[in-house]
Amino acid sequence: MAIAYVLLNSELGKGSQVESSLKEIAEVKEVYGVYGVYDFIVKIEMETMSELKEIITNKIRRIRDIRSSLTLITID
Repeated sequence: MAIAYVLLNSELGKGSQVESSLKEIAEVKEVYGVYGVYDFIVKIEMETMSELKEIITNKIRRIRDIRSSLTLITID
């Protein structure tokens, strides 16, 4: 199983919309709003690294009002 945590920054005042969009993605297991450098931490679980890349690239990073992201992939 491939697991990643994606740290996201949203545009100012757009956090609610970004959070709603993230929760609509079936592959997203958890979404947390956080204080600090990033606005959200998102947990994703997929069977393969290829599937993980697909979700991050084609679903999460294409959400309107996401300003930047940092992906942390776990190791066994």
